Amino acid sequence: MFSTKNDSVTLEMIFRVPIEKVWQAWTDPRLLLLWFGSDPNGKGLKAELDVRPGGSFEITFRDSNNTEHTCFGVYSDVNKFSHLAFSWTWKSEPGVESSVTVELSSDGDNTRMHFRHADLGFSSAHDYQEGWKTTFQKLEKVLTNDRL
Repeated sequence: MFSTKNDSVTLEMIFRVPIEKVWQAWTDPRLLLLWFGSDPNGKGLKAELDVRPGGSFEITFRDSNNTEHTCFGVYSDVNKFSHLAFSWTWKSEPGVESSVTVELSSDGDNTRMHFRHADLGFSSAHDYQEGWKTTFQKLEKVLTNDRL
């Protein structure tokens, strides 16, 4: 389920894997590069994650048309297996900062993810609604792959 309200995008998904796998996909740079980025044929290039309150991240990925994107931010809240909150800025849009919250909960053998990207304002050229939708489709494929 996707919704856009004011200046935020909210998504709730259920993944048919244990919560530890979803957490790992968000916090292990090697795994994050397998799914991050909205282009279904894009490729993760580099991910540096210091997953702790006050720690920072920087992720670079390339679209299939060879356009590179880099986002970065600072983790404000980290609660292992249940909650991540961090700021979000594109290198291509300095000074335009938003915030992301990821909440995970177990639902039997499945994991429910509540995702919110807020404070988007009107300064960004990115289509966050469509971008996160296709990004999480890629995440679902990675999570259900036995290699994880």
